[in-house]
Amino acid sequence: MKIQLSDHFTAGRLVRFTLPSIVMMVFTSIYTVVDGLFVANFVGSNALASINIMMPMFLILGAFGFMLGSGGSAEVAKTMGEGREDDAKCYFTTLTIAVAVLGVLLTVGTIFFIRPLSYFMGASDLLIADCVTYGTICLIGNIPYMLQTFFQTFFITAEKPKLGMALTIASGVTNMVLDWLFIAVFQWGIAGAAIATSIGCAVGGFIPLLYFARKNTSRLHFVRPRLHWRMLLHSAGNGSSEMVSNASRALTTFLFNIQLMRLVGEAGVSAITIMQYVNFVFIAVMIGFSVGSAPVIGYHYGAQNHAELKGLFRICMTFIIAACLLMFALSELVAGPLVTVFADSQSLYEMTLRGFRLFAVSFAVVGVNIFASAFFTALCNGAVSAFISFVRTIVFEAGAVMLLPIVLGLNGVWLALPVAEGLALLVSVLCFVIFRKRYQYA
Repeated sequence: MKIQLSDHFTAGRLVRFTLPSIVMMVFTSIYTVVDGLFVANFVGSNALASINIMMPMFLILGAFGFMLGSGGSAEVAKTMGEGREDDAKCYFTTLTIAVAVLGVLLTVGTIFFIRPLSYFMGASDLLIADCVTYGTICLIGNIPYMLQTFFQTFFITAEKPKLGMALTIASGVTNMVLDWLFIAVFQWGIAGAAIATSIGCAVGGFIPLLYFARKNTSRLHFVRPRLHWRMLLHSAGNGSSEMVSNASRALTTFLFNIQLMRLVGEAGVSAITIMQYVNFVFIAVMIGFSVGSAPVIGYHYGAQNHAELKGLFRICMTFIIAACLLMFALSELVAGPLVTVFADSQSLYEMTLRGFRLFAVSFAVVGVNIFASAFFTALCNGAVSAFISFVRTIVFEAGAVMLLPIVLGLNGVWLALPVAEGLALLVSVLCFVIFRKRYQYA
C-alpha cells in the first residue's frame, strides 16, 4: 500500500518510507567508492590524491543544488501540508529553473580558472596535470550534477522515493560500468573516471526533467512558472545549512589536504581520500534516513499535527542512535579489509589503517548531528540548521584540523573529526532542548 506524507507514521512505516532514500544514499556511496577503486588500482594513488584535491570545488558547486533541493523541498512539503497544491507545483517549477540557471553561471564562471584553482586547492607539480584534466571534464557535467542533487529530495516530497532510488541506481550503474570500460579497458586514466562520472550524473539529472515535464502519478509536475523571489530567498535561507555543510566540507577537505601535504606529502592525501570514501559509506545510512524523513516532518509541521511530530521525533532519534552505534562497531571490525582494497603499497596501508581507527570514532555520534541539521531544515528554521552545520564544520572541524596537529602531529589530523563531532553533539542536543516547546516535538 502506498505510504503518503499525511499518514500516521509508526516506526515500521517510517523506516519503509525512508528505505528508498537510505538505499539511494548507500548506493551513491558505493558507486563513489567503486570510482575510487578503479582509479586507485588502475591509475594509481597520485591520481586518487588528485581527485581529492579537486573535491572541494565540486562540493561547493553541488552545495547550491543541495541548498535549493533541501530548503525548497521543505517549503514545498509545508505548502502541501497547508493544502495549497497548485502553489507547491509552481514553487517546484521555479526552483528547478533556478538550479539550472545557477548551474550554467557557475560552470562558465569556473571552467576558465581551473589551473590556478587547482594550485590554490593544494595541487603539487606532480598532481597538477591530473587535477586539471579531472576538473575540466567534471565541470562540463556540473549542470546535471546540480540537478541530480536537487531532485533527490524532491522525489521524496513527490511521494515517489522508489523512483528516486531507481534513478540513483541507474546513475550509479552507468558510472560503474563506464569506469570499467574507460579506465580498465580503454585505459583512459583519470580522464576516463571524469567522463564516467559526468555521464552518470546526466542520467540522474536529466531523466527527472522528462518525468516532471508532464502530468504523472506523483504529487508534483512542472507548471507555468512564476517568479517567486520571496519563496526562492526563503528556500535558499532554509537550505543554507546544507550549503554551509557542503561548503564547510570543501574547506575542511582543503585543510586536510594542506596539512597532510605538509606532514607526509602525497601519500597523506591518498590516505585521507581512502578514509573519506569509507566514511561516506558508513554515514550514508544516517544521511539517507535524515533526508527521507525530512519531508514527512515538514508536512506534519505545516499541518500543525504536533502529536505526530512528537512521535516522529522519538522514532527518528531512536533509529539514528542505534545506527550510530552499529556503524561504529562495524567500522572497527572491517577497517583492515576496507583499507586493503584501496592501498597500493604497504606503507600507505599501514598509515591509512592506523588513521582510520582513530577517524572512525566519529561514527558513534555523527548521525545525531546530521539529523539535527535536517530536522530544523524540515521545520523551516534554516537559521538553527545552518548554525549547527556552521559550528560543526567551520568552527569545530576546521579548528581541530588546524590546531590538533600542532600538539599531536599526524594523529591530530586523524582525531580532528571525532573531536569536532563530539563538540557538535553538545550543540545539537542543546538546540533540541531549546526549541522543543516552540515546535512541540518533545
